Amino acid sequence: MKVAYWPGCVSRGFTPELHGSMALLAPLLDIELIELDRASCCGAGVISEHNQELADTLNARTFALAQQTDGELMMNICSTCQGAQTECQERLDASGVYRAHVNDTLSAEGLRYERGITNKNFLWLLVEDIGLDTLRRKVRRPLTNLRVGPFYGCYIVRPANRLGIDHDHPRESYLEQVIDALGGTVIDYAGSHKCCGFPIITMNKTASLKQAGRHLGDAVDAEADCVVTPCPLCHLNLDLQQPIAEAVVGRELNMPVLHLPQLVGLALGLEPKQLGFGHHIVKPTTVIDWTESVVGAVAAA
Repeated sequence: MKVAYWPGCVSRGFTPELHGSMALLAPLLDIELIELDRASCCGAGVISEHNQELADTLNARTFALAQQTDGELMMNICSTCQGAQTECQERLDASGVYRAHVNDTLSAEGLRYERGITNKNFLWLLVEDIGLDTLRRKVRRPLTNLRVGPFYGCYIVRPANRLGIDHDHPRESYLEQVIDALGGTVIDYAGSHKCCGFPIITMNKTASLKQAGRHLGDAVDAEADCVVTPCPLCHLNLDLQQPIAEAVVGRELNMPVLHLPQLVGLALGLEPKQLGFGHHIVKPTTVIDWTESVVGAVAAA
């Protein structure tokens, strides 16, 4: 399937291993990525707090660029983008007058947003469009005995109505379903659906790091080998800030945090080095050791 692909700002800057992993993984899932390289930042919810029209115009521009492609839908790899863009789209689609006003601004670039584009996070596309059965068939290295803790963050699970979470689309459990389809062991822990703390890092760093450290500590206590997230901003707070968070919560954590495409790529046969494991602040030693043990077992057989 062809998708208009919005990687977001963070995956191309702070977490290049996420963008790179998605590029390697896409062909294995029969996905053709049409990258929206002219698109601008979604605003991460921050711009709309100061200038809602500007945020909506920026995202309408991204939607319009996606609609110029022949992609079946628009896909992102950032939960924060998903939440911020969904909020903007809700406002744009609700009012023809407002939409026309925003489109008047976009007309200088020859762009126009038409109501109703489908924009999905990679996690949603995995479950709803590719399908778990297809995903299982593509697995080349089952994650047997790898204990994985899901971490959703805020923007992809709240508010449920806006994000289309309902009985037919239990998107708040998709990470668990994907981990299971890949052959991994799902680890249940208290922080899986809570905020990582990133949104307040510039306002109250101690509180932010305390949140991140508490969630990671919960995963450690549940004996997870790693945590996986569909949000690069969550990754920044859980991985990049983890050494500082350890000092704040007063305990050693050493919990590897994987991006979702990295975990899927590992199960589909890609190697840790290809997936950019070396870019992580907390080296995913447990996952690398697991991979080497699987390779060794196969060689011995």
